[in-house]
Amino acid sequence: MTIPNRLRMLDRIDLAILDVLQKNGRISNVNLAKQVNLSPSPCLDRVKRLEQEGYIEGYYAKLSEAKLNQSLVAHVQVSLVTSNTAVFKVFREHILKIKQVVECDMVAGGYDYLLKIRVSNMEEYRQVLGDLVDIPGVGTHHTYMVIEKIKQDDGLLIDI
Repeated sequence: MTIPNRLRMLDRIDLAILDVLQKNGRISNVNLAKQVNLSPSPCLDRVKRLEQEGYIEGYYAKLSEAKLNQSLVAHVQVSLVTSNTAVFKVFREHILKIKQVVECDMVAGGYDYLLKIRVSNMEEYRQVLGDLVDIPGVGTHHTYMVIEKIKQDDGLLIDI
């Protein structure tokens, strides 16, 4: 019996490759191979397989929020006036059009959605807030401005 790709167990070397690549996606294959104790050819084969199987979704550059004038961040809790499929769909369609909303999670608890909004200044935030409250079905919202980033997401925890 063949195990589907999504359920295939990763071995210690696969996990090590993933761990190194999420910290440095620009590492050369030769240096990656050295770090995971493989020769370059089998290392490259493993990386390609991990990409094809969907374990690696892409490679990205971390950009400077400050230098690109996008360091003002707000977390916004949004509650809808009612909870039904039609209202969820309308909210989703509108949120996807607001480019300053960089993350949006539907959550369980005291409100319906948690948004992360990134803007350059309070005037831009006020415009985004206006767009947000005009979405049909939005009831209440609470904004929390980020004063200082204490810890950030540095990738998935890889247990090797």
